Amino acid sequence: MGKKFEIVREGELRTTPEEYWDAVTTGNGGWLWPMEFEPRVGGAAAFGGTVTEWDPPHRLASRMDGDNGWFNQVEHTVEGRDGGKTWFRYVHSGVFTDDWDNQYDGADQHTDFYLHTLGQYLAHFSRRPVVYLSTDAPAASNSPGGFTTLRGALGLTTATAQDDMIRTALPGGETEAVVDYLHPNFVGLRTRDALYRFFGRNAFGAPVGVAVHHFDATADAAAEQKALEDWLQGVYA
Repeated sequence: MGKKFEIVREGELRTTPEEYWDAVTTGNGGWLWPMEFEPRVGGAAAFGGTVTEWDPPHRLASRMDGDNGWFNQVEHTVEGRDGGKTWFRYVHSGVFTDDWDNQYDGADQHTDFYLHTLGQYLAHFSRRPVVYLSTDAPAASNSPGGFTTLRGALGLTTATAQDDMIRTALPGGETEAVVDYLHPNFVGLRTRDALYRFFGRNAFGAPVGVAVHHFDATADAAAEQKALEDWLQGVYA
């Protein structure tokens, strides 16, 4: 039997309401994954959902409904603030049907990482064309030490701190990157033209995941996808 959940976050970002709105309606590939909304109440939303509120640039909500009372809903409320800032309130609610505590813990931690990435996108790459890549690591990564192995491959140590500049080996080769997010289950690296997101989903019973937001419209997506997959194969060989 399902049980309801609600995850709420709010804060301020140094951006405009219009840029925030663009990021969560047409720019999702720059911080989450590519998806768009039909711009009206009742319009189509991602994953077969429906737009339930559409008031640019202040209020967006979409919802998916399923059997036996199941639903999944996401809401953004946005207001401009003095000093070139924007206040937002994000609410993700719905019903989890299996292993509620584990699913809630995973969603709660992912929310913080995704919203941090939204802030990085708005601060450094807002409205730039993006190529989005994602993949799971080999099944061997779904083990207690799975994410530790990946952190080691990135060159992270116990002395590494958030906001450090490091030299790291990424799928495209060795490069400099800012450690913009550092958590036991998540790592974010920001390079000159990309956001690399590493998900220690082994903590929640799944393989480690990787997403890349590459802000270069001329990038070869197929070649970069293969390089990413080959790199992960090497990490877990």
